[in-house]
Amino acid sequence: MMRLQKYLSTSGVASRRASEKLIADGHVTVNGKRVTEMGVLVDETRDRIAVNGKQVRPEAEKHYLAYNKPMGEVTTASDPEGRATVMDKFQDYPVRLFPVGRLDYDSEGLLLLTNDGDMMQALLHPSREVPKKYLVKVSGKVTEDEIKHLRMGVELEGRLTSPAEIRLVRYEGLSSVVLVTIHEGRNRQVRKMFEVLGHTVQQLKRIGFGPISLEDLPRGNWRRLTPAEIRRLKELQHGV
Repeated sequence: MMRLQKYLSTSGVASRRASEKLIADGHVTVNGKRVTEMGVLVDETRDRIAVNGKQVRPEAEKHYLAYNKPMGEVTTASDPEGRATVMDKFQDYPVRLFPVGRLDYDSEGLLLLTNDGDMMQALLHPSREVPKKYLVKVSGKVTEDEIKHLRMGVELEGRLTSPAEIRLVRYEGLSSVVLVTIHEGRNRQVRKMFEVLGHTVQQLKRIGFGPISLEDLPRGNWRRLTPAEIRRLKELQHGV
């Protein structure tokens, strides 16, 4: 037995949160009966679950991909402004994939995609504190005092950011290139951290997510994760 929203997630219908909205909005039936409340338990071997009249079943095979997102793509299935989306590249992929977290329209780099809803939820949960590594180019010369400030945490929207790992890589003219590792996922967090100190982010590239590295994957291309990489993600998922 499993909760209905988890069943939908593992079936590749939508993320857990989006599945809850589908249920609340009345799009889901169990054995022909419309269900709108959360927490309903279903038996995947006996119950017939349908979304908008179409029966759905859990996908047995899980897929795990790494994608080098270019700037100019949004990390959503569709965009009301008509902009290109990450999922445009995967329209013909054999199963429905979901991005693990987001990268801003004006950011680039490593994005994981999967149809494993349980893993996706675990990797995004704050308690896991999954490290995310960025190579960031900012305006001005970042000083050692500012690096110490960033490491200790800066105040954003009334609360401090968690301690971050910060290393100055080099100066490029009037700009600075900085390696940043954070364990949170606040909206546009890295950009806001530097803005607090008076620096504007000119370029932001994610180069690591947990144990997975971008390495030399070309911009706009994707690859399947190796068995070893998947194993490390599962260990992280289960807190090993």
